[in-house]
Amino acid sequence: MALTGLIVACQSPASVANTSSVPGAQSPTPMNGPRLNGDATVVLTVNDRPITIVVNGQDAPYTAGNFVDLVERGVYDGTIFHRVIRSPQPFVAQGGDPQSKDPNVNPQAYGTGSFVDPATGKPRYIPLEILPQGATEPVYSKTFKSAGISQPPKLSHTRGAVAMARSQMPDSASAQFYIALGDVQFLDGDYAVFGYVTAGLDAVDQIQQGDKLQSAKVTTGLENLQK
Repeated sequence: MALTGLIVACQSPASVANTSSVPGAQSPTPMNGPRLNGDATVVLTVNDRPITIVVNGQDAPYTAGNFVDLVERGVYDGTIFHRVIRSPQPFVAQGGDPQSKDPNVNPQAYGTGSFVDPATGKPRYIPLEILPQGATEPVYSKTFKSAGISQPPKLSHTRGAVAMARSQMPDSASAQFYIALGDVQFLDGDYAVFGYVTAGLDAVDQIQQGDKLQSAKVTTGLENLQK
């Protein structure tokens, strides 16, 4: 499955109504994948500069758990930021395709790869997971529009938000992630934010397409990861 990620044609603000109720919220989808029970801190090194991300396992437990697990496995080390869009307005820096660190892979294929679990030999995908404001459980496997939810998500696509890229299928996120280069809240309710850059936004602003993610390390909160 091609994980081309974000749909660039959607770069126009979408209205999201505020309501007092959260229709369509549902219980978590049963999962056996990694879960983050709390927060963790991850430091990315790009162009020899650190970027600190606080990963939110309270509001996006499976999405955050998947990311922290992949960081701990070293999946992101040496991957390429294959998609960086700043014009006509700041959009995203997207990377994390595991195949982008393979010198034998054609760069034109970057953005189509997933994490292949060595235990199963198969790609690992996670469900779309977004927590509406005022809800106690995230909505799974549905965009807010398809679930009939007008409430905004608790984790919004403000500048520095970190979220999972996916194809048009809601449950197709695997390893690729993106960092919001500006306030791109028209993506809210369609893609799963799981953390925010808390230090190093100046380094994020300098990322160019083709830059390498030199390393990704979990510096705190690894004990919150449940596999």
